[in-house]
Amino acid sequence: MMNSLERFYATIERRPVDRPAAWLGMPEIHAQPALFAHYGVSNMHELKLAIGDDFYAVEVPYESPEASAIYAAFDWYMDGNVDAQNRTLTAPGCFNEAEELEDLDFFKWPDPALYIDPAECRRRVDMAPKDKAVIGMLWSAHFQDACAAFGMETALMNMVANPEIFQAVDAKIVDFYLKANEIFYEATKGRLNAVLIGNDMGSQRGLILSPQMVREFVLPGAKKLTEQAHQYGVKVIYHSCGSIADIIPDLIEIGVDAIHPIQAAAANMDAASLKARFSGQVSFCGGVDTQELLPHGTPEQVRAKVRELRELFPTGLILSPSHEAILPDIPPANVQAMFEEAARV
Repeated sequence: MMNSLERFYATIERRPVDRPAAWLGMPEIHAQPALFAHYGVSNMHELKLAIGDDFYAVEVPYESPEASAIYAAFDWYMDGNVDAQNRTLTAPGCFNEAEELEDLDFFKWPDPALYIDPAECRRRVDMAPKDKAVIGMLWSAHFQDACAAFGMETALMNMVANPEIFQAVDAKIVDFYLKANEIFYEATKGRLNAVLIGNDMGSQRGLILSPQMVREFVLPGAKKLTEQAHQYGVKVIYHSCGSIADIIPDLIEIGVDAIHPIQAAAANMDAASLKARFSGQVSFCGGVDTQELLPHGTPEQVRAKVRELRELFPTGLILSPSHEAILPDIPPANVQAMFEEAARV
């Protein structure tokens, strides 16, 4: 019988497993009370242990709202306060009117060394049981942040009409995350097993950019972040919501270890299609639909889906909801059904 850490490495490296590794994801704060009550626990640490999760997720302890996600710093320059929670990518950003590289010079880029406490990084990771796979929720969503810096419409127009200015901002954001992640990696050496990084590039029906634009504007930064993680011996689970099948070969080429999530209801992202196209080339994480099945299905329907996924992927699939944020509309009984069926040996 494997422990969680052994199971994670066997799953992500597509070696034989006793059963698939399973990950809950990160329940949204309003979903947590029902899960706590269902499992008879009082906090996320206890829930992670009670639910049978093979992973222990850790967030980077940014201590400033200006740097926790770099787009919050852009908001600060817009109106003197930070409201990142309610901000949308379509809102005009602080570089909305920039046309020349010199127009970017006013912005004071935050230094992550001022905001991240290495001791707190280590403390959070050391809370994980030694037999769990520790996953750092780094995100490092440089493309999304660059879109926020301009506002989505302006950003997309700049990619076509003024690519140099978009790439200059993206490069600064990538540099911020490389520095931030280095602090986290150095502080957690020997205890970190995987990281989740990524950018949302897909809609329900397809990519929001052409594959060529993804290759030009997203993948160079993604490659740098992936290579950095690998230098520390850490596996990379790359996240993008939506239908991204057309650029999975590119993600494989830059070296990611797993694709997250299998957004089951998105076009061309069903597990059978992905298995047929990419078996043996990369691992996956997800597959249990959070749009219809988990919110509205029965526990038995959830169990049936897990059995189907296990049959399709004897290894190479981390069973997980198809979005990392469990929302309040998902009954805890369905979460329990998913984990019980995943744990069946």
